[in-house]
Amino acid sequence: MQPDNTAYQRAYLMKQLAIIFLLMLSCTVSASTEYRKFANPEQQAVFENLTSELRCLVCQNQTIADSNAELAADLRRQVYEMLEQGKSKQDIVQFMTDRYGDFVLYNPPFKAKTGLLWLGPVLFLLTGLVAVFLFARRKKSAASPEPGNEQAEKLAKIRNLLEKGDPS
Repeated sequence: MQPDNTAYQRAYLMKQLAIIFLLMLSCTVSASTEYRKFANPEQQAVFENLTSELRCLVCQNQTIADSNAELAADLRRQVYEMLEQGKSKQDIVQFMTDRYGDFVLYNPPFKAKTGLLWLGPVLFLLTGLVAVFLFARRKKSAASPEPGNEQAEKLAKIRNLLEKGDPS
């Protein structure tokens, strides 16, 4: 009995298609990498520091260095151009906050406007802990009620039976 050549051919074809697909995918990944050339290493360090401190306004949980959004690429380009113009880190941060507000900073300063951002998680945590404490306290008091007259008599009878045993 001869092995089925069509099954081998299909498997070989699938391997070739998988390799071609992975090669195409790797080309698109490498094409999205940006490279910026700076006059000196200090500017490179400032650029990397700034792009890791500024928030992507589209993604909101990523810095502009980590984001692939078009706005993040535009902000990286703008930071690069401002550094090339000789602007300082403080000037660039001031420009970004004037234009986009304190939200553009990944770690916004503590101000009256950003107080809720800083204190909100602590307030929610404290509120949750108080609610759990009160719930547990109420549950405990409901599980063990104060014995009334009838319950006290029943408890006395039960204790008496346990101590003396069943008379029957």
